[in-house]
Amino acid sequence: MQRLEHLEHLDKQLVDELAQVARETVRDELREQARGQRRRAALYAGSGAAALYAGAAVALAVGLALALVLPGWAAALITAVILGALAHALRAAARPTASGTVPAQATAPGGAQATASGGRSAPVPPVPSAPPTAGVVPPRPDSDPDAPRHRD
Repeated sequence: MQRLEHLEHLDKQLVDELAQVARETVRDELREQARGQRRRAALYAGSGAAALYAGAAVALAVGLALALVLPGWAAALITAVILGALAHALRAAARPTASGTVPAQATAPGGAQATASGGRSAPVPPVPSAPPTAGVVPPRPDSDPDAPRHRD
């Protein structure tokens, strides 16, 4: 009997050691993945900053080119309008336009507009054309309406 208790103790030690090795392996793997993701995130951030400065330089060049033929305030105003139109077009392109989206002006039955918090339109469920009937089972398309009905 003592021999079996000794084996149980060894078995428990083995399980504990395997669990510790598995934990360490998973921890090391996660550290390595996180290191790679941090590097990639830093590169994306640098790329975004460079693109921002490049866009600012292009906007400045457009403004200065327009300032050659127009007063400075008009060139700045035209540049601002161009950038505003570009921002609006990019925002419109980013919005999903799939057929499954809810239209912007959803109305509830009776013509009332349904809005959620924030002023956005809330989806309204479809209204059935007829009220539901209780206990009436529609006939099967393949059955004869004149034949006697039996429960299956």
